[in-house]
Amino acid sequence: MIPRFSTLLRTSSFPMARVLPRASPVPLSPATNTIAFIRLPSHLGFASNANRFGVSPSRKPSLSGGSEFQGLRPLGGRVWASQREYRKVRRRAAKSKEKELELNVSICIEEDLPDDPELLSIAEMLRLNVPMSMKLSFDGLKDSEYKTRDTAINDIGGFESVELSVLLCNDEFIRKLNKEWRDEDHATDVLSMSQHAPELKLPILMLGDIIISVETAARQAEERGHTLLDEIRILMVHGLLHLFGFDHELSEDAEAEMEKEEELLLKSLGWKGKGLIHSAYDAENNANSHKENTDDRKKEGSLRFYKPKFNYIFCDMDGTLLNSKSQITSANARALKEAMSRGVKVVIATGKARPAVISILKMVDLAGKDGIVSEFSPGVFLQGLLVYGRQGREIFRRNLDPDVCKEACLYSWENKVPLIAFTKDRCLTLFDHPLVDSLHTVYHEPKAEIMPSVENLVAADEIQKMIFLDTAEGVSTTLRPYWSEATGDRATVVQAVPDMLEIVPHGTSKGIGVKMLLDHLGITAKEIMAIGDGENDIEMLELASLGIALSNGSEKTKAVANVIGASNDEDGVADAIYRHAF
Repeated sequence: MIPRFSTLLRTSSFPMARVLPRASPVPLSPATNTIAFIRLPSHLGFASNANRFGVSPSRKPSLSGGSEFQGLRPLGGRVWASQREYRKVRRRAAKSKEKELELNVSICIEEDLPDDPELLSIAEMLRLNVPMSMKLSFDGLKDSEYKTRDTAINDIGGFESVELSVLLCNDEFIRKLNKEWRDEDHATDVLSMSQHAPELKLPILMLGDIIISVETAARQAEERGHTLLDEIRILMVHGLLHLFGFDHELSEDAEAEMEKEEELLLKSLGWKGKGLIHSAYDAENNANSHKENTDDRKKEGSLRFYKPKFNYIFCDMDGTLLNSKSQITSANARALKEAMSRGVKVVIATGKARPAVISILKMVDLAGKDGIVSEFSPGVFLQGLLVYGRQGREIFRRNLDPDVCKEACLYSWENKVPLIAFTKDRCLTLFDHPLVDSLHTVYHEPKAEIMPSVENLVAADEIQKMIFLDTAEGVSTTLRPYWSEATGDRATVVQAVPDMLEIVPHGTSKGIGVKMLLDHLGITAKEIMAIGDGENDIEMLELASLGIALSNGSEKTKAVANVIGASNDEDGVADAIYRHAF
């Protein structure tokens, strides 16, 4: 049984990696499969200074001591090697004692990887697996006749101990290393970095470092039909053989020899999967094989390998989360669910009424108790005129000046321009019209109730805002100029979409509603990322630590945003989450 992990130790001088405390080097019986004593002949020789990735010998960072990885401490303990079949017998005449080689293996987890249970379990398993593979590699190289392997290390018996570090990281981390050491700006699956310096004549053989991206490993495991542990073992064996002097990039013969040793070692260890070289050939012939990630966008399903940069995402609806057909795409829905599964809270800030938002999100299984919005969740609605806090309780409501309401109704009736009055969870209008119907059928707002007169409409309920519906040209050339002047300091006109003009109480905005909700929840602006598109989103984007305007947004909104993202018809919200939220 594998021992339980104790509390993780985190370094303070350089917050890059975390490790488990070193285990005490006590001998256990072979049945425990944790630490065994295996005698190695002192004349065993192998090579280790070559590596696949072209790291300059003068620049060899070490996980166990180099400046590039300061603060890393080993996960796991010392392992001594000897034969499994060895058992104690009655003492006999003294014989020459064969040297016991100490194997020091450090298993490290990069700091930005979250505390994923599967990953922690794999790290613990590697404490056993890495020394086992090292021992078998030593034995396999003893009598080998490989012609292409570098033989810088000829006699393992000349060393008192061997040190090796294995670091588990995500794509972002390994991409930076790949760029720095190989000048290749993309993530890869495994990097090997040799630390052996034969000219120093040290008693310690510093094999070097193996860096494995568990994010890439997870994708490859899915493509190849085995578990994440299986894939990490395959990558570890591949990296280890590079440190032993194999290099498949030298020639076809070198590739064939390394492929043969990979498969032999995996088979001897009883591990699943083909060697990495063999698997790479299969992937080349598979049209659906993974392509290298050449930008900063994380892959769908990969957020488990990253820590959130923000605790909250505030997201607009129309023109942002909704595409031009007023639908939430499956890609956006999956991204939101994945972000929520990583502990990020998503808050809707919209000009819509709450019932409309619940109706839309219910279609993609994002409404209700475990969703983004419900009658018991916080949110900002009706351009900040209705704000709900903890347990969905109303914490703010602002109503439109009744005189402005009456004037707008009279204008609508006389000019036959459709008008909708929003009263919390109801919509009211003066006459039927296709544009009025579209507000319900397309935008999912509550079906408008037709009132018999202007007086009846104004007296029916407290009105928070009104919306005129017209063509984009009609709004920009007629309605907006007229009502910007007519409302004066009694109300404000705003636009979320080109063919609608909203009249809201003066001194209110979606941004003010968001700020009110932040204060209510005790959230700082540094904790939030905001995504929007319209002019009504400007204050919210300015308030957030990171404000993202989608490319379909207004020029004024894009001018104040920190980042301009993909459009709402290109899954802009999903792109923002995978690119910036983690």
